[in-house]
Amino acid sequence: MDVQVPVASPDQIAAVSAALNSLPNDNSALAALWKIYGAEPVRLLRTQQGRSLSRERVKRAEGFMCGLAPDAPFHWHYFLYTSGIVAQLALSSHLLDVGFPDNWCARHISLHVDRSLTYANVTGFGYDCPETARLLQVLSPYWKWNRNRPGDGNLLADGGFTPDQVRPLVSALVEHVRQVTGHARPRQRAMRS
Repeated sequence: MDVQVPVASPDQIAAVSAALNSLPNDNSALAALWKIYGAEPVRLLRTQQGRSLSRERVKRAEGFMCGLAPDAPFHWHYFLYTSGIVAQLALSSHLLDVGFPDNWCARHISLHVDRSLTYANVTGFGYDCPETARLLQVLSPYWKWNRNRPGDGNLLADGGFTPDQVRPLVSALVEHVRQVTGHARPRQRAMRS
């Protein structure tokens, strides 16, 4: 899947950020992203189906967050892989909500959570957290964390993050998605006594 979406270097990411900051409006920023990432332009159209998919994605993101809990079975690479899943599900919730087609996201963003954040931010997400952006660069594309095994000689750079740093970053990202999309938290059912 990674072959479909070219990987950006840290220098390219910095150039993208600088270019986007200098653009006059969201439409030109979105057009610049399509050009930078080699993606086909798409008309954003909010629909009930997109809204429904958006609600399901944030719900699934919260389901995967159980794997990040301090008491969950722990393997560092799988923890980072799960963090990538949670972030991608949450960010795709916003993208679907503002009208990106799901199949477009699969083709042009794929598993690059850093791109998801960039596309989200130019479409009104408004999430400016440098540590989250850095984490998503480390995680992208997040499939790599599921394939990397200790002792295989190809250890990946984890950016110096620790689980106690990653948990609140991912949790805050999911909460921001809930706030921006307006998707309510599911009600907790009362336990019968």
